[in-house]
Amino acid sequence: MDIAIVANSRSGGRTTRPTGRDIDKRLASAGIRVQWHWTACHGHAEKIVRQLDIRQLDAVVAMGGDGTNFQVLNGLLRYHDHRALPPLGIIPLGRGNSFARDLPVITMADGLSAIIRQTTRPVDVCRFTCKGETHYFVNLMGLGFVSDVARTAIRFRRVGDLSYVIGVLHRMLRMRFHHMSLEIDGETISGRNCFVEICNSRFTGGGMLMAPDARIDDGLMDVVVAAPLSRASLLRTFPAIFNGTHGKNPAVRFIRGRSVRIATDPIKTLLPDGELFGTTPADIRVLPHHVRYFC
Repeated sequence: MDIAIVANSRSGGRTTRPTGRDIDKRLASAGIRVQWHWTACHGHAEKIVRQLDIRQLDAVVAMGGDGTNFQVLNGLLRYHDHRALPPLGIIPLGRGNSFARDLPVITMADGLSAIIRQTTRPVDVCRFTCKGETHYFVNLMGLGFVSDVARTAIRFRRVGDLSYVIGVLHRMLRMRFHHMSLEIDGETISGRNCFVEICNSRFTGGGMLMAPDARIDDGLMDVVVAAPLSRASLLRTFPAIFNGTHGKNPAVRFIRGRSVRIATDPIKTLLPDGELFGTTPADIRVLPHHVRYFC
């Protein structure tokens, strides 16, 4: 078995390169040969994957966080035929690794074991288009308060998952709402809004259970819509995200659908799979069972 590992050399604030030799030994004992590809800068992973000869590979693995997996996925789906793709894998080393939790692949050992077992499951992919370009995500895409939180969390990335908590508390002090027009399978919702999360999988920011009923293979997106919240209400609701009970707040709605079109005033930055990338307006559609991941 021949696999390519695209590794983020600075994932979660840690230098991952020294782990390569240990991983080689573990996989070699199972008859797996590794091609290593180390990223040199942000966005490099997608460029690496674009140049891979996937016909010679039995798997492509992202080693890093949700952002690394996002770039690997986009490199594969934007530049290769998805019908010819080998299985994908994740060795989680990032701050969040939210998507991997639904495989479930929680630790580096889990990721390696999944590759060695070669058991896969089909996974839906969400395709989104903005500014005339098409991209993909498998975890979720947020905007509004959640993308503002991500901007702050990036500044505190060295403290791991705690960076998201810091981001929430900081952004509460300067909460801003926006007008939203959201069309889900032809039904339109409009009004002032705090945030929207378009979820393919359940978790965000590591252990925050944003969409507790989402499934990565059901052909549906779980859209979480939060109307404007007071600081006090948001402060009471925020801890509930960790156990998935934030839906008890009447300002929070869960809607399922296969296609979403969203526009905002003012224009808002998008947050697909933890990457600050793109702006509204955007169109999103589910591609059922589009890829396979080791699980």
